[in-house]
Amino acid sequence: MRKLLTIIALTFISGSLIAGGLVTNNNQSIKFNRLQNRNASTDIDAVFYNPAGLTKLGNGFYVSLNNQSVFQTKTVTNNYQYLSKEKPRTYIGEVRAPLYPGVYLAFNTGRLSFSAGVNPVGGGGGAEYAKGVPSFESQIADLVPSLVAQGIPTTNYDAFIFFKGSSTYLGYQANVAYKISDMLSVAIGGRLVSAKNAYEGYMKNISINPNFPTFGPTYDGRMVLAKNFFTAGATFFNSLPALATGAAAQLQPAITAGYGTVLLANGASIGMSEASIKGIQSLLGAKGMTPQQIGAATISAAQTELNTASPVYLAKAAAMTGYAGRTSDVVVDAEQSGKAFTPILSVNFSPSEKLNIALKYEFKTKLDLKTKVIDGKNGGGIYIQDSVSIADLPAILFLGAEYKPFNRLTLAGTFNCYFDKGVDYDGQSDVDIEKIDKNFLEFGLGAEFGITEKLRISAGWLATATGVNPEKYNTDLTYSTNTNTFGGGIGYRISPMLDLNIGTQYTFYKDGTNTLMRLKSYEETYAKKTWIIGAGLDFYFGKK
Repeated sequence: MRKLLTIIALTFISGSLIAGGLVTNNNQSIKFNRLQNRNASTDIDAVFYNPAGLTKLGNGFYVSLNNQSVFQTKTVTNNYQYLSKEKPRTYIGEVRAPLYPGVYLAFNTGRLSFSAGVNPVGGGGGAEYAKGVPSFESQIADLVPSLVAQGIPTTNYDAFIFFKGSSTYLGYQANVAYKISDMLSVAIGGRLVSAKNAYEGYMKNISINPNFPTFGPTYDGRMVLAKNFFTAGATFFNSLPALATGAAAQLQPAITAGYGTVLLANGASIGMSEASIKGIQSLLGAKGMTPQQIGAATISAAQTELNTASPVYLAKAAAMTGYAGRTSDVVVDAEQSGKAFTPILSVNFSPSEKLNIALKYEFKTKLDLKTKVIDGKNGGGIYIQDSVSIADLPAILFLGAEYKPFNRLTLAGTFNCYFDKGVDYDGQSDVDIEKIDKNFLEFGLGAEFGITEKLRISAGWLATATGVNPEKYNTDLTYSTNTNTFGGGIGYRISPMLDLNIGTQYTFYKDGTNTLMRLKSYEETYAKKTWIIGAGLDFYFGKK
């Protein structure tokens, strides 16, 4: 049970909140929300999408302020046999990110463009699991069949489970672009990634309803704290070796007198008291003998069993002690943080006034996260002070094009490749789990139309093809399936120096399934939906 929450860390180490690959975000401006395809941008959001394209802005100073509000619902359905109540069970996680900012600056002079930006390149929100998830509850549910197998009838369990986590990977990006000619520009840049994950949660008051009054009158089918039950069990089994030794000695006179072949159950016929017979039978039952075996046991056989019972009792006492530890309260309060650098190269090519083509390559970001634990709140070793987790971000190739068949219409296309095959997604240097089958792909189309000189409308579509190995990557807390996102919105020129953008997008996720194994095999299904709405202001202090 002490490992109950470890899987959570993998969820928040570096999670993509919406558009983008497995661990990176691509929804970095309101113009992206409403068009979905910005790789060939030559506007101010090109600071992120196409740094080389900024030379198209003309001389001057440019600023873009954006904020998005993200609402995401994750739904997991699980039919594990030992879960209580109805099956299959549905678990819901809510993600809320009301503040998801993007700030971009650019200054152009002559053939040079200097730019900078700040945005959440990974994570960007918090998730709360008020009632837990299957990977939490199933570990408690396993107590029931485990106890039944040990002859302790148990039918129900309960617990207070809560966990919340937040993850923010802020990217601080700077670029320098150079206009080689009217057709060709290049840029070089880099991004400092500052990552911070925070975890807070608990698992308390794990309860079961054992019908085993041998440990005491409290344990007669009523709900009791599991830790108390197992502690009582450990005390009980630790007391039995001495009793077994004494009971074996009590049988010796009957064996010496030639009554060793008499059934223990008929011991009254040779002068044994009923209390003595029942006490010995209880000791044999505690060792693990069935009622049928006990009924067939002779006095000699009973003595042999008692003489070899002590190691069995002590092993059961140790098991009970282990259960008591595993069902103790778990409290977590920890942070993981780290910094890394991403080199970025960009090329912009305009073979004609109507066509613009852009290419950007972000190198792999080698990121390690170091753990800081609040004293006494590490969940019994779930988080280790100063331990390090691998949280690399993959290299990414971005390709985009914009085509203007006439002045008021712009068509845009996107293709992105996230090189996930080159990333260690298990997060540990001494573990090698092949979670990725192929690289993650993203592609889409969009269009913008100017209704008037001031008002523009746009819409776009973006799809992804995930490359994860579903059996090894997908869990109830971190899973990836193919998506289709549709966005739309408006742009309005308030003045020659100021543009307003309003955009929204909705993502449809293909449901995923996975067959897993605990005490029994079971099936999980994964579903997700995401809605984003945002607004931004673009300031132009120069002539485009």
